[in-house]
Amino acid sequence: MFIFHRALGRLGLALLLGAALSACSFLQPYRVPVVQGNVVTREQVGALRPGMSRIQVRDILGTPLLASVFHANRWDYVFTLRRQGAEPQARRVTVYFKGETLERFEADALPSETEFVSTLGNQEPPKVPVLEATPEKLQEFPAPVPAPEAKPLPPLPASYPPLEPATR
Repeated sequence: MFIFHRALGRLGLALLLGAALSACSFLQPYRVPVVQGNVVTREQVGALRPGMSRIQVRDILGTPLLASVFHANRWDYVFTLRRQGAEPQARRVTVYFKGETLERFEADALPSETEFVSTLGNQEPPKVPVLEATPEKLQEFPAPVPAPEAKPLPPLPASYPPLEPATR
């Protein structure tokens, strides 16, 4: 009888340990979304024209993520977004200059601004309560109490003390 209880206790402990370990495999910890780089959209690249200055390109696309010392004629704009439960997004735009003017650019397939924003919103919008009161409900509220009248200020003094001490 004692051996049966001991074996049953071991079996119960093994089942409990197995259940505890297998429960960990069902849970996935939260992973923080990782956003790196500059978001460059189709509209921004469409505004680029050969012959633009570096300042104009920077105004349109923003500060480049990579501006190499060894490749002074090239700016790289890289964007990556990694979120839990979604495909990672990676895009690259490379801008080439000749002197101080834009010569050409190369870009991956870029989304429009609205397409990019729609990929971010994977949550349902919150339910907004109706903010409207019927005339009957408005009558249920107490009437506002009028504010007391402000008392007039006493007259101000005619002379003030000096702001700086007298010189010695």
